[in-house]
Amino acid sequence: MTAHKVLVTGAGGFIGSHLTEKLVELGYDVRAFVRYNSSSNWGWLENSPYLQKIEIHSGDIRDYDSVRKAMQGCKEVFHLAALIGIPYSYDSPLAYLKTNIEGTYNILENARLANLENVVVTSTSETYGSAQFVPISEKHPLVGQSPYSASKIAADQLSLSYWLSFQLPVKIVRPFNTYGPRQSSRAIIPTIISQVLSGNTNLNLGNLTPTRDLTFVSDTVDGFIKIAGAKKLTGEVTNIGNGAEISVKELAMTIARLCNVKIKLQSSAERKRPSRSEVKRLFCDNGKIRKNTKWRPNYSLEEGLLQTINWIKQNISCYKPDHYTK
Repeated sequence: MTAHKVLVTGAGGFIGSHLTEKLVELGYDVRAFVRYNSSSNWGWLENSPYLQKIEIHSGDIRDYDSVRKAMQGCKEVFHLAALIGIPYSYDSPLAYLKTNIEGTYNILENARLANLENVVVTSTSETYGSAQFVPISEKHPLVGQSPYSASKIAADQLSLSYWLSFQLPVKIVRPFNTYGPRQSSRAIIPTIISQVLSGNTNLNLGNLTPTRDLTFVSDTVDGFIKIAGAKKLTGEVTNIGNGAEISVKELAMTIARLCNVKIKLQSSAERKRPSRSEVKRLFCDNGKIRKNTKWRPNYSLEEGLLQTINWIKQNISCYKPDHYTK
């Protein structure tokens, strides 16, 4: 693989930090774009064993100028920076428009002006809304059931317009429910695990019946890299998912079994989405990525959960099990 400079936005986050480290392992010259803060905290890259090989660039994805500066000298960008918490999007929809849509515009326009060779934009399975058919292929209708998902639909469509209008080599990566070490407690798996590990046997969750297609973070990162390397996927949307579904209730019981504890489940009104906003079923059709790349998931759900449980056990101080994180 030819080493060239690649920009990763959202590099201090959950998936972004894993992707950044994997790209370093593969020999890329990586510039990590992390959100500027006065304490110079670089998120999950702060204590990365690869830190000496990563160029850190602090800025704000909403700031056109800082994005332009970060992109100078790069040939490729993986754009992961986003606001992602669905419940908080009910509180502040405008923040999602500014970050997810305007931030994506800043990437696209600067990439166009800089003639980047590859622009990989992160989508989400939430853009599909509740499954109208299963498994969900890339041809499934897009339904914005939350301000978050609507902002991501808009960002995806803007990205594809840059391919159609300006021939910017854009690829849309659409992951289904990634989980693993470093994920925050705004997501369901860390929420369950942190409550169990804190000794709580009466778990406080939201809706228990929705199903999700869960993908371990290493497999998601591998999908990003495989899609980025597939020229035939330029101008396309490509799902990443295991091709299996599990309900929140079944997931909680599986985690409890792996932790060797017995639990009871209760639904909290605070943790439930508004009924018409709840995505009830997500189940990935991963035929496209399988056909066009050599990607295959390497982790079963139980293998991924065990790694996640062990990591959270060692980092339980990063979590607030009794607090609802939006």
